[in-house]
Amino acid sequence: MSTGTPTTVDRDRLTAPATGSVGLEAGRPAAHHPSAPRAEALDAAPSPHAGAHGEARSSGVRPLALLRAMRPQQWTKNAVVFAALVFDKRIFEWATLGQAILAALTFCLISSGIYVINDLRDAEGDRLHPKKRFRPIAAGEVSAGQARSLAAGLLSVALVGAFLVRPEFALVIAGYVLLMVAYSAGLKRAVILDVCAIAAGFVLRAAGGAVAIDVPISPWLYVCTALLALFIGFGKRRNELMTLSDAAIGHRANLEAYSLPLLDQLIGIVASATVMAYALYTFDASSVPSNHAMMLTIPFVVYAIFRYLYLVHRHELAGSPETLLFADMPLLGSIAGWGLTSVAILYLA
Repeated sequence: MSTGTPTTVDRDRLTAPATGSVGLEAGRPAAHHPSAPRAEALDAAPSPHAGAHGEARSSGVRPLALLRAMRPQQWTKNAVVFAALVFDKRIFEWATLGQAILAALTFCLISSGIYVINDLRDAEGDRLHPKKRFRPIAAGEVSAGQARSLAAGLLSVALVGAFLVRPEFALVIAGYVLLMVAYSAGLKRAVILDVCAIAAGFVLRAAGGAVAIDVPISPWLYVCTALLALFIGFGKRRNELMTLSDAAIGHRANLEAYSLPLLDQLIGIVASATVMAYALYTFDASSVPSNHAMMLTIPFVVYAIFRYLYLVHRHELAGSPETLLFADMPLLGSIAGWGLTSVAILYLA
């Protein structure tokens, strides 16, 4: 009988190389190959040069540690920048595609710079987390001075790149930076508002993609992006509360205000709203084919939401959504199927 408590086996099942399902179904343990890359490969063990509490003891520049401090695994979040390009049916316009790619790269740089700043501020709390303690700054692989220089360089290059895309896009980037500053300064300690701020960041990514290629911003893009981000964000808070237990407050101050029943209700509400919003989009938006063929993509979205809920509640795997996306084959397959079907309907119907 399941006790609801995640085991080591449960958490390691996603790390096995998969040719189909990762074998997470009940009663079907997945074998873990000793050479298989783990989902948290980019959060490797701390440097031998780190002190007992993760303080840096080496002033040398370590390029791999600097790259890991930029959290490149988080760049998948910036794929939402391409939403306007795809759904406005301009993916095969090469100049427009180039603008969108440059916009996405700009978001990658700006978000990495902000991650470095946040990791520098949160290093003490991260050392209490079973996985975040291996981040380069918390582990002492990147010194405080190196982190500040890296963040300044990333932010500077990103701002220049934003102006090269479009001046209006630079305003979106500026708004994103201000939002993240507000998040670090206080919003991340405000219950519910912390996740709302994260969702707003995703909305700004989607809006930035539309502004970069100079197309109207669909209200459906706002609604679906915001709801999906809330769904993932509350799932992550639930994972932190379950994983950290008594150390949760030391890692994130506002976790004391959350509870598992509250988060389960919030996740359920947002999941339902996400499915309904997307379903309405498929036949009510002005940009979709009038024959309602986009409704064929609804099953992919429903399955992806349900699969994610299964992973959240049965395997406590919502702590790193960016790695979970590529580690769970059924989830990845449903998203790939949704993308291919959407493109076929939008461009061929």
